[in-house]
Amino acid sequence: MEKWEALRSGIFALPPARFGTVAEILIKILKDVEWGKELQHDLYDKELKQRIEVKSSRAFKSPETKITTETIIKCILEACAEERVLSSNEWKKYKFDCNIQQVKPKKFDILYYGVFFSDKVVIFKILPNQLKEHKAINYSNKQHYGNKDEGQFHVNNGTYEYHLKNFKEAELTYQQIYDILNKTHSLKN
Repeated sequence: MEKWEALRSGIFALPPARFGTVAEILIKILKDVEWGKELQHDLYDKELKQRIEVKSSRAFKSPETKITTETIIKCILEACAEERVLSSNEWKKYKFDCNIQQVKPKKFDILYYGVFFSDKVVIFKILPNQLKEHKAINYSNKQHYGNKDEGQFHVNNGTYEYHLKNFKEAELTYQQIYDILNKTHSLKN
């Protein structure tokens, strides 16, 4: 197995918080910015004086079978992440739903969000005012009952093409990601 393939497998195996940190570090390196000045945002661009938030999600084929008492064993046995990982050219063929959540538009100036497919990562960039202006992304300012100023939107079969056309910032293969992270790591040692 190539090192970039092991990297990709590891990314898809990480628990959510650690996966989020990987995306933050990747954007930090790509944009040459520093860590955030407050807990409400992840990164900070000192030159532009902009607060940056980073969100990401892994693209998995949505399960076809609903979990019930009768189907629970079948669903668990079919839940292997490696088999459910979606490639970027399969987004029309299989249902998928990447939830970009805990979005607090008042707490950042730029939001970078990424979708990790099996073959590449697509990175998007959006400004807080664009969340409301672009109705097609279906931003909801309500995520949980009683929360305030925190919302979510979904990148899925119905919205992915719109995100590509309007907010795509970059695409990276896992080989490129491996090289970027390896080079940065080598420079630190």
